[in-house]
Order: sequence, then C-alpha cells, then structure tokens
Amino acid sequence: MRLDRLRGPLVVGGLVAAATAYVAVVDPNSPGHYLVCPLYLLTGHYCAGCGGLRATHDLAHGDLAGAWAMNPLWVVVVPLLVVAWLRWTARSWRDPAAVSAAPAVQRVVWVPWVVLAVTTAFTVLRNVPTLAPWLAP
Repeated sequence: MRLDRLRGPLVVGGLVAAATAYVAVVDPNSPGHYLVCPLYLLTGHYCAGCGGLRATHDLAHGDLAGAWAMNPLWVVVVPLLVVAWLRWTARSWRDPAAVSAAPAVQRVVWVPWVVLAVTTAFTVLRNVPTLAPWLAP
C-alpha cells in the first residue's frame, strides 16, 4: 500500500511540525524556556546553531529579517531541508524500494564534507569581531 511507504517521511514531517509549532508558541527570546548553548556557556563563542531557535520562532511568525539577524545560515538551510523532505516523500510514494533505502542525499559522498566545511566556516566567521554585527545572533 502506498500510504505505508510514506510512514517515514510523514513521521519526520509530523515531528518537525510539532517542534516548530512549540517553538512558535514558546518564545525563545524570553529566558527560562530553553537551555543555553553549551558551547556559548563554556567558551563565550557562538556555534553555527546559536540563534537557531530564535530564527525558527521568527520564521514561524513570518519575520524573515528577524530570522536572518538571528542565524542567516539556518534561514538558508531551512528551504533546502524542506526540498530534501519533499524529494524523500515523492521518492517514497513512487518507488517501493525507496522505503528501505537511504534517502538520496545520504548516498552523495561530498554532501557531508560540504556541510562540515560550511558549518565550520560559519562558526569561525560569526565569532570574528568585525563580522559579528552581521553574523552573530
């Protein structure tokens, strides 16, 4: 049955939708609702994910400029993740063998290396004092 093939994409989509709805309702800008980034707490430096919850909150409320100010990398990555999820869903719907196979993105050897390089570069650049006004949350 085709709906059985969509179990994985629908479960992931539902979990992401629930988490996004929670972040949309519980404002990360007010203290006490979420944990502080461990890297920031220990070192005082921002990681690539710092500001991600606030950016997600802003995106859920349609505030693209506010989200960009919190974490520009996350604002760029979110549409890519949505497209990857849509491709996974479409592939699972069309091909019965796709259910047991890994998503296509995981089989591309260079993708993890690009993700690692971009994440590392963003982490370093957002901690450079000259770039902090544009990249730091």
